[in-house]
Amino acid sequence: MSLIRTALGLLAAAFFGSSGWVVAAESAPARAVGEPAVAEAFSSSVDPLWRIAKGNWKIVDGAWQGAELPADKHGAVARRPLAFTDGVIEFDFRLDGAKGISLSMNDATGHVSRLSIRPTGFTVTKDDHDHAGPDKRVVLADEQRSFEAGTWYHARVEMNGRKMTAQIDEGSKTGRAVGGEHEMIAVPKTNFGFTVAGATASFKNLKVTIAPK
Repeated sequence: MSLIRTALGLLAAAFFGSSGWVVAAESAPARAVGEPAVAEAFSSSVDPLWRIAKGNWKIVDGAWQGAELPADKHGAVARRPLAFTDGVIEFDFRLDGAKGISLSMNDATGHVSRLSIRPTGFTVTKDDHDHAGPDKRVVLADEQRSFEAGTWYHARVEMNGRKMTAQIDEGSKTGRAVGGEHEMIAVPKTNFGFTVAGATASFKNLKVTIAPK
């Protein structure tokens, strides 16, 4: 009976839609276990494994700040190599005028998925993997809410097989986990990174925990 009650509770907490699903904070997918594969405060330095592809990145007031450079005609991009398939990525972010930021997961040939955050909400997407077609970007969830400039928020992204969820300010009334499913989410990833559109946004307290195989 307990298994039946648990299953019914999880079903009651999930709201299904055409592009994805929503999971209440108290019934979010189980956390990955084990020691973090990556743990960086960004308070005074950045691991040399990070590669800056675009933009201006620097430590400012105990956080890693990214800004788009007009000459690049592209958002600021910083990536870090890490081999993983399933896991949890957590970080704190602050928008200080940026149009938006994202956490991007990638494989050896292109983008896989991302959490995109804007001042008025956030989306969870399966990215366009081949650009030239036929693969297309798929929005798995689109959450409307306000992120105030100058305020720190905590984001948590989980990838588990075909499923990907994102949750911002876990435990708060607005901190529900949202996401969806796509076969592309389940592929092995080779790196992840941050992007910043406009200027500026800051990041700190990054932690990546890889799910055991």
